[in-house]
Amino acid sequence: MLRCTALTCYTPHDPGFGVSAMKRRDFITLLGCAAAWPRAARAQRARKRPTIGYLGPTTPTVATQRAAAFVQRLHELGWVEGSTIAIEYRWAEGSSERAAEIAAEFVRLNVDVIVTSGVPPVVAAKQATSAIPIVFTVVSDPVGTGLVANLARPGGNVTGLSNQSSDAAGKRLELLREIVPDVRRLGVVGNIGNPDTALEMGELAVAARARGFDVASPEIRRGEDIWPAFQAFKGRAQVLYVVADPLVNTNRARIHTLEMAAQLPAIYNAREFVEAGGLISYGPNFLELARRAADFVDKILRGAKPGDIPVEQPTKFDLVINLTTAKALGLAISESFLLRADEVIE
Repeated sequence: MLRCTALTCYTPHDPGFGVSAMKRRDFITLLGCAAAWPRAARAQRARKRPTIGYLGPTTPTVATQRAAAFVQRLHELGWVEGSTIAIEYRWAEGSSERAAEIAAEFVRLNVDVIVTSGVPPVVAAKQATSAIPIVFTVVSDPVGTGLVANLARPGGNVTGLSNQSSDAAGKRLELLREIVPDVRRLGVVGNIGNPDTALEMGELAVAARARGFDVASPEIRRGEDIWPAFQAFKGRAQVLYVVADPLVNTNRARIHTLEMAAQLPAIYNAREFVEAGGLISYGPNFLELARRAADFVDKILRGAKPGDIPVEQPTKFDLVINLTTAKALGLAISESFLLRADEVIE
């Protein structure tokens, strides 16, 4: 009778069956187990859930909607948090130093991809690793700031989405002047320490001069600089242009409180500022950009190289106005302007 184990076969009628056969069996079993170990290790690695390192540049409170949109799109693509994928969330709270610490932690954790937004966090991640793919959900000028070689073929380990915010600087000034006619004095709120912000402020300065604006742009590098900046606006600004970045977004509530106290109409590039009480925004849908970032992550987890995935640019900019804030500032918004708005918040 033939008896089989998972590793070898023998028959008790074999003259060699006995101690020597047992030794042969043990030896074959040992070889089988030794061969199985690397297969088991490879299978265990294959079963390991991919891990995303989500480096939030601001705070959970500020960025809840964008993070939720990103996770929802992942789910639609077949990646279920806690089941088929793991996400490690960390929040830099507008601090470049904290972003660098988080990026280094993600490298130690050996995450499969890092997702973040804004130039300082992307730079921090890029300095921490040249191997782990990095996807930015939004950067104004990824080529001008040196994050990618070009939009069509980014190269390296970084790709993502551009919001083209600096390209729309002139349009935002025209919208401000349409709401506040004859305005000449413009105050600018922006983190000059962010290369992306510096580029937009340069574009803004050119657009402002061409439209006859006098510009006041006090230096802001930290949250502590925001209040003195508003003091500097007294007598020098009739309207505000707010350049969004991780530092500014983190201090969104403080900026809104100060501009309302100073009765300064302000324009932004993101709808979230208007939801929080700001007057007007003109820019892409940032929730849609967050969703698109999930598509980038999906491609990378399925084998695509980030350097081969073109950087995407928005095809549509939304005009959003808060009518309640306009009334609080004593502004009369024309019917034609309201009809052009993509959304009116009341």
